[in-house]
Amino acid sequence: MDLLKKKLLEQSVLLADGAMGTSLFQMGLEPGDPPEIWNIYESKKIGLHYQSFIEVDSDIILTNSFGANSLRLKLHGLSNRTFEISKISAEIGREAIDKSNKQIILAGSVGPTGELIEPIGTLNYKDAVEVFHEQIEGLKKGGVDLIWGETISDPTEYKAISEAASLAKIRWFGTMSFDTKGNTMMGFTPANLVSLIEKLPFKPMAAGANCGVGPADLIRSVIDLRAALFPLIAKANAGIPEFSNGEIHYSGTPSLMAEYAVLARRAGAKIIGGCCGTSAKHVEAMKTALSISMEDLDLSFKEIQAKLGKFSGVPGTRKRRNRISKNQKSK
Repeated sequence: MDLLKKKLLEQSVLLADGAMGTSLFQMGLEPGDPPEIWNIYESKKIGLHYQSFIEVDSDIILTNSFGANSLRLKLHGLSNRTFEISKISAEIGREAIDKSNKQIILAGSVGPTGELIEPIGTLNYKDAVEVFHEQIEGLKKGGVDLIWGETISDPTEYKAISEAASLAKIRWFGTMSFDTKGNTMMGFTPANLVSLIEKLPFKPMAAGANCGVGPADLIRSVIDLRAALFPLIAKANAGIPEFSNGEIHYSGTPSLMAEYAVLARRAGAKIIGGCCGTSAKHVEAMKTALSISMEDLDLSFKEIQAKLGKFSGVPGTRKRRNRISKNQKSK
């Protein structure tokens, strides 16, 4: 049995890592510069980022390749280096994991193309598949264990990642980014995501929500996915972004993210991590909190708000029950 299947089968929860972008900004990445170029020119710093999450025993670490597709890199004159940049991002992570002698899964991060697919935009679907395929082949060559499509809003783009992963013959996870009303920017809901995955020829091994909102609202999206038959992913931002002294800071403390991790598990998430603003210290607190015994799965929205803060959405904009029972159909 390979490591990913073993962990999914034997562990009650898998701990993913935290934020890449905010971590690199703290290391000196300038606003407007592509984080992926650091794979080439600041590889030691990328290694330090990976190492920080290895040290707190994350089960899954994502590569520095979120925007490493030809369309995004074209904005920086780097479209011809897509395969190379993706490959190096994986090689750095693979080396760090191998040196640690820990059983950690390396996931190749794949974000949106940055363009809209027809008929909404001008990008042809087949071209979108090829854009993702090139990036995924680079990640595979570099040694990733799976692909992690993340922060997706367009179902057609989600489908394109699926097809590209199939062409590369590599497993994948896929998360979408939902707003406070429970929709992606394209108006796609968690329920729509479940239906989409059921129809995909090459399904993700796990799926869920990441980024977009704070921990409380993201857990509501996870709750909306509980009827799914696949393992659920929760990767929330570390609180709400706040602009202070010319910089963006996230309000979530390690203790708040620890509360979020436990509530996400109770909501049904199998794979739990953090997105924007989530540091290794946050993940370490999450790890400690998740190491305690499993709680009663009965979970109310009132309890979520009491521990994580009020939901950001307008009351009544998300239609769901007021209580999520442990008897509700789950995976």
